[in-house]
Amino acid sequence: MIEDGGRPGWSAAGVGRSGATDRGALRLVNRLLANDESAAVLEVTLGGLAVRFHERATFALAGAPAPATLDGTPVGMQALLLARPGSVLRLGFPVRGARTYVGVRGGFAASAVLGSRSYDVLAELGPAPLRAGDLVAIGPRPSALPVVDLVPAGLVPSATSDVGVALEVRAGLRSDWFGGDAWAALLAGEFEVSNASNRVGLRLSGPTIHRRGGELPSEGLVPGAIQVPPDGNLVLFLRDHPVTGGYPVIAVVAADALDTAAQLRPGDKVSFRSARSAPSGP
Repeated sequence: MIEDGGRPGWSAAGVGRSGATDRGALRLVNRLLANDESAAVLEVTLGGLAVRFHERATFALAGAPAPATLDGTPVGMQALLLARPGSVLRLGFPVRGARTYVGVRGGFAASAVLGSRSYDVLAELGPAPLRAGDLVAIGPRPSALPVVDLVPAGLVPSATSDVGVALEVRAGLRSDWFGGDAWAALLAGEFEVSNASNRVGLRLSGPTIHRRGGELPSEGLVPGAIQVPPDGNLVLFLRDHPVTGGYPVIAVVAADALDTAAQLRPGDKVSFRSARSAPSGP
């Protein structure tokens, strides 16, 4: 699907920001191409993309490393690549991580909705997800020229790890809904990303987090909020999160760890570590 930097400033109207799930990968691919950092790209989840270019284009790949070919020849990640009319780009299943980004010099020129070309899967807002046969225009090339043609892999944070990841969290504002044992269980436990996960959020199975019964009046949510529904299983919200929710939030993932969370895929293991001292119990 097409994603960009999102549509900030609409939360009061009930519209979330949305945008590329892995913001770091979005910025990286656009910097390589000398685009605006929030220019529209293709966000490809778990590979399986085939694109035919109808004009000469400079493009690049970032995010989850995936086997890629251009006209049958392997091409690398984080490098400037040239496609000619008729060239076909194919992406396979990522080696690790979930989301690979395809950017072109000039960005993709889909119609904007509320100032953004991003598709919000929860609100069903923005250009519809691409289907076989769809044509997408390329925008005007920027006047600035790329200054590098390759970013070494060692300079790019790894999308995920074969042994799982630990995300830094801060306590939510509803510690009165949880006992001290709940916070300890969150930090001590290992959780697994379920198949029900998507751009809205990651559903995690693992140790049950105990909380008070009932629901809160709906209150604002942010990316990275970890909500605890009545069944005690966690939901870690990503970029297409609802604007409000009525389940208590036990913790919020640190902003600089959100891109790592965005690259988790079903079956991946995740744990949490505290960014500060644990909250006191009720």
